[in-house]
Amino acid sequence: MAIEDLERILIEHPFFDGMKQEHMDLLVGCASNARFEGGQFILREGEEANSFYLLRQGQAALEIYTPGRGPLSIQTLGAGEVLGWSWLVPPYRWRFDARAIELTRAIALDGKCLRQKCEEDAELGFELLKRFSQVMVEHLQAARFQLLNVYENG
Repeated sequence: MAIEDLERILIEHPFFDGMKQEHMDLLVGCASNARFEGGQFILREGEEANSFYLLRQGQAALEIYTPGRGPLSIQTLGAGEVLGWSWLVPPYRWRFDARAIELTRAIALDGKCLRQKCEEDAELGFELLKRFSQVMVEHLQAARFQLLNVYENG
């Protein structure tokens, strides 16, 4: 995919709505295409977190492993949503597993590249932090509802 196509996809994604063009220019330099087959892990809890994904097609399940029960699905994400925030918060380790439910296409953004750009441009860092704070809140709410459901159903 050409850089121009990646830039267009990033600009059109709701996650980046209202972001300055100069910041979009920095982001596109950290972007690449990613493809995951159904059943393939995208993220593994505890592994190094150096990216996040803008889902373009397909679905991914956020999961935690529970002793005695196995994987527990916390949230299902689909096209237009953002997967992964641990690249932003030390110690940069995934806090969940994420598995493609079906063929899933995404734009991957390199977290190391972005952390460097955020160090150089505090305004970009603040913009990303505001946006990812909302993603974290959504994941925490989904986990809370899932836990309530587990305890209700015994």
